[in-house]
Amino acid sequence: MLRRESNQTVKAMPNATVFRVLSNPLLASERIFCISEALFLLLPGLTCRPSRRNEKSMTHASSSSARPLRVTRAQAPLSGSIRVPGDKSISHRALMFASLARGETHITGLLEGEDVLRTAAAMRALGAQVVQQGPGDWLVNGMGIGNLKEPDDVLDMGNSGTAARLLSGILASHGMVSVMTGDASLRRRPMKRVMDPLAGTGATFMAREGGRLPMAISGLADPKPLNYRLPVASAQVKSAVLLAGLNAQGQTRVEEPVATRDHTENMLRHFGAHVKVEETAQGGRIIVLQGRPDLVARDVVVPGDPSSAAFPIVAALLVPGADIVISTVGLNPLRTGLFVTLQEMGARLEVTNVRTEGGELVGDLHVQASALKGVDVPADRAPSMIDEYPILAVAAAYASGVSRFRGVEELRVKESDRLAATVALLENNGVKTAVEGDDLVVYGTNNAIPGGGVVQTHMDHRLAMSASVLGLVAQNPVEIDDTAFIDTSFPGYLQLMNSLGAGFAV
Repeated sequence: MLRRESNQTVKAMPNATVFRVLSNPLLASERIFCISEALFLLLPGLTCRPSRRNEKSMTHASSSSARPLRVTRAQAPLSGSIRVPGDKSISHRALMFASLARGETHITGLLEGEDVLRTAAAMRALGAQVVQQGPGDWLVNGMGIGNLKEPDDVLDMGNSGTAARLLSGILASHGMVSVMTGDASLRRRPMKRVMDPLAGTGATFMAREGGRLPMAISGLADPKPLNYRLPVASAQVKSAVLLAGLNAQGQTRVEEPVATRDHTENMLRHFGAHVKVEETAQGGRIIVLQGRPDLVARDVVVPGDPSSAAFPIVAALLVPGADIVISTVGLNPLRTGLFVTLQEMGARLEVTNVRTEGGELVGDLHVQASALKGVDVPADRAPSMIDEYPILAVAAAYASGVSRFRGVEELRVKESDRLAATVALLENNGVKTAVEGDDLVVYGTNNAIPGGGVVQTHMDHRLAMSASVLGLVAQNPVEIDDTAFIDTSFPGYLQLMNSLGAGFAV
């Protein structure tokens, strides 16, 4: 069912056909087309065709493109020195801000996973010149704020919720009509959390039931600035609002109840925008952006992704005798909740060579096998480690004692229902768990995870990698239904782990 997500009248935009009101299904049917599972109004120049790659290679593990993996217990300690791919959050933002800036931006260390490549393709479709020069080495010639062009075709964001939500802020604040879709997993994820605040700019959204993709956006060339308080802490929603504020006259103000990752604020400053951040008495933050800044191209160095580093870190902590070094990892204080938690569990995790590169704190990590104990993780730490809970749950399962992760309700709306999927990952391999309200409780096995289960990854890259680490220390082999989606955030993960001695059969 197609829904109109704004009460505002849809006006004709430059180079775009007016969206017809859908109150009369017979009339509406004259101008609608099918994108996979949903119906949308046809835009001039758009071709009515499903994405072949999207529907074949980006479907459930039952397809012929699935890459199942059987993981057996590590036969030797992990050892060596590695560097993980560039930070996914920063990579998305670097491409977007470079496209909105005037001039040529040189980006090094860009993550070239499928999610980020979708962002590169989207910005190219909006008129920016986005060119790869070599591995991780990209040049972007931006269009300037307000100068992006209307795309000729549907913007396919693949599996990337970050790209879809952040890009919504850009599309809503430009005088154009656009349609955004994604793979089967992304089309199940809610977008209403960004549609609701962005409608305040005057933009109009049309989406499936529950605000799910595909989604059409009729943006404004002169959007209203927003004053928005996040009901739930979310860096993606905050960033979408701030991105919309770039092309709005006046000040855009966002208040978040708990501080979330601030890569957007850092990137805004890096490109020349005026951003003011204030701490609240309740532990949150207020971010104020002055609209219509003159963003000027600046080189960007992308550090290693701490969320990707989490997997070799936990593997090294659990595999007996392991001793590894991971170089040039991002240490943004709003991203290091996992490191703090692991140290509370007794991890031998040492941070060295701390420095600042490209406006972000980075350092090297020395990790050694450790005897871990259970931990109680407070809810206010969740925003700084929201993507790391599945792999932390694996560490807790191997540890001694009981662990409780408080306030993890956000896991229910990730690439999969990560809360339910993490429970299934552990339970299917002999680990006792409990969900109590919004808390996840894991009963540690004291270095004795039974294993022997089959893990359904639900098209979720982080579940697949978490399962691979669990398999390295389980007493019986672990079957993973599909590892193909690991490429969305960590291309070459299995091979990199094998360079440390993991022994994955690839």
